[in-house]
Amino acid sequence: MPSAVLRAEALGAHLPPLVVEAERVASTVMQGVHGRRRAGMGDSFWQFRPYLAGDAAARVDWRQSAKAERLYLRETEWEAAQSVVLWRDGGPRMQWRSHLAEVTKKERASLLLLALAALLLRGGERVRLLPGPPRSFQGRGALPALAEALALAPEASPSAADALPRHARIVMFSDFLGPLEETRAIAAQLAARPLSGRLLQIMDPAEESLPYAGRRRFEGLLGELPAILPRVEAVRDLYAARLAAQRAGLADMAGGLGWSFSTHRTDARPETALLALWQGLAPA
Repeated sequence: MPSAVLRAEALGAHLPPLVVEAERVASTVMQGVHGRRRAGMGDSFWQFRPYLAGDAAARVDWRQSAKAERLYLRETEWEAAQSVVLWRDGGPRMQWRSHLAEVTKKERASLLLLALAALLLRGGERVRLLPGPPRSFQGRGALPALAEALALAPEASPSAADALPRHARIVMFSDFLGPLEETRAIAAQLAARPLSGRLLQIMDPAEESLPYAGRRRFEGLLGELPAILPRVEAVRDLYAARLAAQRAGLADMAGGLGWSFSTHRTDARPETALLALWQGLAPA
């Protein structure tokens, strides 16, 4: 067994199981991409950029500004492009699982978020949670604190009120089965920051295939009235068409913003989804 995986498993004596599993998944993925990534640039590398509405006046570099006819800020590179923001949907829909899966969508989303955070922290990146404390996590030792912050984070969607670094990257984990217009509005707000983004749709296998037959009663997870279907088979094709339309809308929305959209099932190996996310965040 690779030594990195052994080291991750050795953490089990004093870390929560979810953190240990995230480290294991991250270590497995790292075996295939070892050496690809370089550390973030950190606070030692900086650049000047023009003052923008909303910037704090205290951040103005007056010496540089005196050389030109406009105001400039001195901005460290991690502020401009080395921060990754992570958001996990923890709403009622995400807490469901069928008989075909061993974990809920929320559990898989949490695992993937923490495993991705583990890779980012190893690479020297700064990681933010949304919603979460107004701070960045940095360094390999920060993963347990990040996991604790994730457990305590309110279950809320990103909003325009969240203070985020400019030009950061955001990864959003959800089933994205809510109204498409709501998702589009949130993504547009984030893209205007500007932030580049990746959407990972996490689905239970039963949501993909509707593997039921005969008369069934379906309970809503958001307070909806229950629905009774005399024959589930009669609506399976319509269900598949609506799911495909929802995904096509999400993909078109992401593409229009310069973002990416992908899917993952909770009965699939988490390493596959993590590798795709990690490679998508790699510098060109």
